[in-house]
Amino acid sequence: MGTSSLYTLVMVLQPPRILLGMKKRGFGAGRWNGFGGKVQEGETIEAGARRELQEESGLTVDSLHRVGRITFEFVAMPEQMEVHVFSTDSFQGTPVETEEMRPQWFQQDQIPFEDMWPDDKYWLPLLLQGRKFQGHFKFQDQHTIVEHTLHEVDTL
Repeated sequence: MGTSSLYTLVMVLQPPRILLGMKKRGFGAGRWNGFGGKVQEGETIEAGARRELQEESGLTVDSLHRVGRITFEFVAMPEQMEVHVFSTDSFQGTPVETEEMRPQWFQQDQIPFEDMWPDDKYWLPLLLQGRKFQGHFKFQDQHTIVEHTLHEVDTL
């Protein structure tokens, strides 16, 4: 096992809608995703989640719910990504396009899974049902999951 880096992912909900961002550059460009990124030195995981959401979408959140933890492993990379997943339905502001992301609302029954990371279709339905989860996904490349585990948990 190599080292792991901490990341955040925030899913913004306004039932029956979900806000996704089209990643315009960098890792995962060309895919719809939630908002988040790497937790900085000296920053709590939640503070990192709030900062990234604000930087990428212009939204500020009142409260974040910690709903999942997923580790990602890529065959060609020694470092694992430990991603802390949050959801929120209480936020301020209007989503704005940023250098990195172009936000768009989707109906929850019309989520563009074919244009998202392939793991999202496994855990996002749990999040939308208000469930908590832990998982591990091992990727051969950005399109191919070679093994995964995912289970519901009571607490994180």
